Amino acid sequence: MSAAEAQEAKDLLMQSNDQYRQLSERHHQLDDRLNELTHLPHLTASEQVEETTLKKRKLALKDQMEQMALEYAKTHFRAS
Repeated sequence: MSAAEAQEAKDLLMQSNDQYRQLSERHHQLDDRLNELTHLPHLTASEQVEETTLKKRKLALKDQMEQMALEYAKTHFRAS
């Protein structure tokens, strides 16, 4: 799958798939919180744990979204 096809699959999923949109929204929420933590001068121990947990959750969401895009592309785009 080309980069253009991958992006097209993601765009189409954003428009047509509620689950994909929810995953994307949650991913953005986690990213926003991570950015907040990044801008703190010092992290407490609990904030450090939160940061690590958020990074893992964000990566898991991205993996789910990538898998959905791959499956969508396989079924909707002609094989190259």
